[in-house]
Order: sequence, then structure tokens, then C-alpha cells
Amino acid sequence: MAQAVKRLFPAVKLAIGPAIEDGFYYDFGKAEPFTPEDLARIEEVMREIAKADFRFERQELGRTDAIRFFRERGEPYKVEILEGIDAPRVSLYRQGEFVDLCRGPHVRSTGEVKHFKLLASSGAYWRGDEKNPMLQRIYGTAWLTQEELDTHLWRLDEAKKRDHRRLGRELDLFVFHDVSPGAPFWLPHGWTLVRELERFAREALDARGYAEISTPILVNRKLWEQSGHWEHFRENMFLVEAEGQIFSLKPMNCPESTLVYRHALRSYRDLPLRFADMGRLHRNERSGTLTGLLRVRQFTQDDAHIYCRPDQLQDEIKELLELISDWYKTFALGPFFKLSTRPPKSMGTDEQWQVAEQALHDALKANGLAYDLNPGDGAFYGPKIDIDVQDALGRRWQLATIQIDFAQPDRFELEYVDSDGQPKRPVMVHRAIFGTFERFIGVLVEHYAGAFPTWLAPVQARVLPVSEKHVAYGRTVWEKLRAGRVRAELDERNEKLGYRIRDAQIRKVPYMLVVGERESQNGTVSLRHRSGEDLGAVPLDRVLADLAREIGSRASGLTVGRS
Repeated sequence: MAQAVKRLFPAVKLAIGPAIEDGFYYDFGKAEPFTPEDLARIEEVMREIAKADFRFERQELGRTDAIRFFRERGEPYKVEILEGIDAPRVSLYRQGEFVDLCRGPHVRSTGEVKHFKLLASSGAYWRGDEKNPMLQRIYGTAWLTQEELDTHLWRLDEAKKRDHRRLGRELDLFVFHDVSPGAPFWLPHGWTLVRELERFAREALDARGYAEISTPILVNRKLWEQSGHWEHFRENMFLVEAEGQIFSLKPMNCPESTLVYRHALRSYRDLPLRFADMGRLHRNERSGTLTGLLRVRQFTQDDAHIYCRPDQLQDEIKELLELISDWYKTFALGPFFKLSTRPPKSMGTDEQWQVAEQALHDALKANGLAYDLNPGDGAFYGPKIDIDVQDALGRRWQLATIQIDFAQPDRFELEYVDSDGQPKRPVMVHRAIFGTFERFIGVLVEHYAGAFPTWLAPVQARVLPVSEKHVAYGRTVWEKLRAGRVRAELDERNEKLGYRIRDAQIRKVPYMLVVGERESQNGTVSLRHRSGEDLGAVPLDRVLADLAREIGSRASGLTVGRS
């Protein structure tokens, strides 16, 4: 691609062009953005280069010689890269008239790269720093076969259709306003999703012995200094001054959780203590990084902190892994696990880290879970397990985390009285499963393409009278649905029935109950699924019973009216 760009735009300057997941990009020093017409021309020249089958030829140069080479060719970004490389020699690759700095390796020739597509262009700051020049970035993708490329392009197109920001507007879930950047305004339908997920979480946690707490949003800086967040996280905190004191909107719940633990004398018999805190948090994310619900400044975390004895740690981690797997099954999300171990800069003793890492490893093994190892990627206060989920399009999203913390129990001098009568430090485990309600709902919107399972759908059924004279029976049906705790709407608008059916389908309403003269006389409804499937006349009592069963079981599919 870079070779094609240089042929068409000889004055551009080459910056960097790495491979990324499912594709690649290249940044160019160019005053004007690339247009869609430019991308089409570039892609055409790329095909010419592939057809020419230029051999990739590797060449090694001393770093000083390489700097001289690119300086003579007028490539300042390559020179800057080379000046930052701590190596005596570097590798270059040549293909026809084009030469670039690259570590390699490459395939044998350009003829082996046939199945590609340029996707988009955008601006990008050099080295990601807004103080540096704005470059022009081109994104592309390449695959081994045309079939794989076509499948990938279908997924990209489907992802655009499923974009939670677009569906959020179309389904009246949430909006954003510039009066509060990065903070969603939840509309009634969107808030229904939040409430249902909260209900789901609370039921699961109540069954597993969690106690829910709630802690203040505005907290004095003294707490953050004691926890260490003032030193390591202050730039991401929103600060408030009042009566000569500095407060912060809390960016996390953990320091306040320690105060709840510490307010009473704890015995070894009291442990484990599991405190859930679905607290609203604020982090001062840079405006350029905000992305719909996926990255926000205000969010609610399904947070919990577990205080346990060291001998209870493995069992607690094992139970958490079971809980996470069970939770995600409800949403048809496949989890993937990563174990991150001690980083170069860390707190705690060698023994603490060894015990904690072994507990995580053993718990994963005991649950029969495969996992990737991320050496040195743990938090400074302890190792962790991060969990990604795979959605309906095969995309991965990082959501859940389980973290072992040595720092907070020490900093807040947390203790329990052990069986020998001596004070001991508890182990603190941080965990979140949804991650944040905002991000999780953003993922669910795209995972389900807005067509939520009935138990989660903001509107579960819509009653559609055929004409005005059938509104009275339609209202009776609607009232019975509501009495059965079904979120139902009565659509008595003066519009054609076909229009109202299509509108309900567009709104992703799981069930449409059409009522006319025959239904009124027989106590039935003409049942339709949002897919368009027409199940014909079904007794209303059966529909009510089926709906109650489907919603109560949190079923993933539409089962009402099926024999």
C-alpha cells in the first residue's frame, strides 16, 4: 500500500505501517486527507504491484547509514524512528522501486498478497501525541483467500449495522449531550436494560452470600493519598474544592470498601466477606478517547471486594470463575481467560506473589479453563485474571477482571483475629463481571443487534388492534399482559396494520399480538414474532403463561406460541 501511495503521491512522507488485528494501517505525512476516490486509485495500483510479483529483498544497514539513507530520501519520520532505535544495525526491505524500514519477515513476493481491501482513512497524530503533526492514516485488511476476505468484509458491514450508537438512537436507549461529555442520558427503554441487569446481578449475588453496600461519590483527597491513587491516578480524577479542602469524584470503589471492612472487629470466622458496590464512578478520560457507551467518563461498575483468609483464596477465585462462566452463558457470550503475573515494579513479598499466582493458576485448572499467560502484566499490587468475551460476530471484548490486592490491606491496616488470637492481614480480591453497565450494554446491543431476549427487551410485547372497533379487546389484552408483569404497549394509532407491524419489527419488539373480530370472539390473539413468523391464533391464556415462563427463565430464544 505504501508503495502505491508513493507512486500516486510522490511528495508524501512515510511514517509507520504496522500490522494490527485483522488488518493493517499506514500513516503518511500529507497535508490533505485521502478521499474515497484516492483509496480506490491506491487499491488499483496495489493490484498492479501484486500482479508485477516484486520479490521482497531484505537488506541490513548500520543504523547511521540507514539514517543517512532516509534523510537523503526526504523521510523525516523514518529518521526519527531510527534515531530512537538502540541497535547497531537495522533491516530494510525493497520491492521494485520502493524501500522501507521494517523488522520483517515478509512473504516471498508481492504476488502472494492478492486478497486485500482498503477500508477507511482518518487523521492520526504522529506517535499518538496531539502536540505532534497530524498525519493521514489508511486502514486496510488482507487475507489468504477471497472467501476469508469476503467473510471479513461481511462482518465489518454487519458491525456497522449493529453499531450501538446508531441502534441506541433508533431504539431510544440513550443520548449524549455536550453539557456532560462522556456521560449517557439514559432514556426509559435504556434504563430498563440497566434495571434488568441490576436485578439479574443482585439475584445471583444474593444467592452466593454477597452483602451490598453503597459508598459516597465525593471523597476527600486524604483517602486517595492513603490508598495511593492520588500519586498514581490523580490526572484521571475530577477534583472539587469546598471550604478549603480538596475532594474527588471517586474513580473506583476499593478504598471506600476498606473503610466498611474496618468499621468493625473481624474474626477469622467472619471471613470471607463479600461486599458488592454498584457505585457510580467518574474518570477524566481524554475527550478524543470517548466512544459511545464503550468508553465514558461517568459509569456504574458491578463492583465487589472480597476479604478472605489466605487459605480461602483459591476457593474464592474458583467460585468467581464459576460465577463468571454461568453469568456469560445467560447472554451467549463465550469467555476467554488471561492470567497476568508479577510486573517489574510491584508491591508485596515474593511469598505473597507466589501464593497469589498459584491460587489463580490452580483455580483456573480446577475449573477446567484454558488460559493465556501474560507474564509481567499484573497490577503493581497483585496478579489478576482478565476475561474477554466473544460476541455473535466473533469479536472479543474485555469485560471481567479478578485482581488480588496486597496494597490496600497494608495501606489501610486491615486485620482479622485469627484462631490463635493474633491479628492477621486479610487478602483483598477485586472483581467485576459486567465491567461497567455502560460498556456491557454497548456490547449487548451489538451482540444482539438490538434484538434482546424477551426478559431483557425494554418492550416485550405490543398489542395491535386491527381497527378502531377492536381497540376495546386490545386494551383488555394489554391490561392482562401488564397484570402479568409483561412490559407491553398498546398501539392504537390510526395507521394501517402493516405499517404498525413493520414498526414493531424495526423496534425489535419480541412479540406482536394482533387482535381483530375473530380473536375478540374466541379469546385469542394472532401471534407474530419479530422475525416475521406468523404463528396464527393462540389462546390468550397460553400466551400469558408462555411469556411468564420465558421471561422467568431468562430464555435466550423466542418460545411463546410454539407447541
